[in-house]
Amino acid sequence: MGQPTLVLASASPRRRELLARLGLTPAAINPADIDETPHKGELPRDYAKRMAREKAQAAASGDGHVLAGDTVVAAGRRILPKAEDEATARKCLELLSGRRHRVLSAIALRAPDGAIRERLSETVVMFKRLSSAEIDAYLASGEWEGKAGGYAIQGIAEGLISRIQGSHSGVVGLPLYETRTLLRAAGFDIA
Repeated sequence: MGQPTLVLASASPRRRELLARLGLTPAAINPADIDETPHKGELPRDYAKRMAREKAQAAASGDGHVLAGDTVVAAGRRILPKAEDEATARKCLELLSGRRHRVLSAIALRAPDGAIRERLSETVVMFKRLSSAEIDAYLASGEWEGKAGGYAIQGIAEGLISRIQGSHSGVVGLPLYETRTLLRAAGFDIA
């Protein structure tokens, strides 16, 4: 019968690289263009799950399975933004300095019949107390651009993180254990 068709609802090269670790290459890349504004009072966990579901629905086309994900950095009940400018990245890093935060990585798999399966990975990340010089150096790297919470764990920021409890791949953007579980349940041949 063969492998089902997989469409990735993301233009993220990191998600493609992580998916390749499972031995999968999407048949198509169809980034979902949706409004990513959190609802008033929406909690980080609910927001991440809603974003993944909405992206999977928006990217649906043809008869393939659509895999979508969303990664949220949360300090308490606060959803940190994707850093689109240096000032936002600086504020995020100053807030995260010396404290624990959660990274919620939700994935949704939409089947051709419209049924959606979803999973959520929650990882606790602890930054060391960051000096102004360390924040300045990290900002100068440019790695923060477009990243939730203003950092990318797969880069030099990893050297500023004193502890992680949970899924490293989830912090990068695609929790591999949860993704593998969903895809296997949908009939994908993954070892």
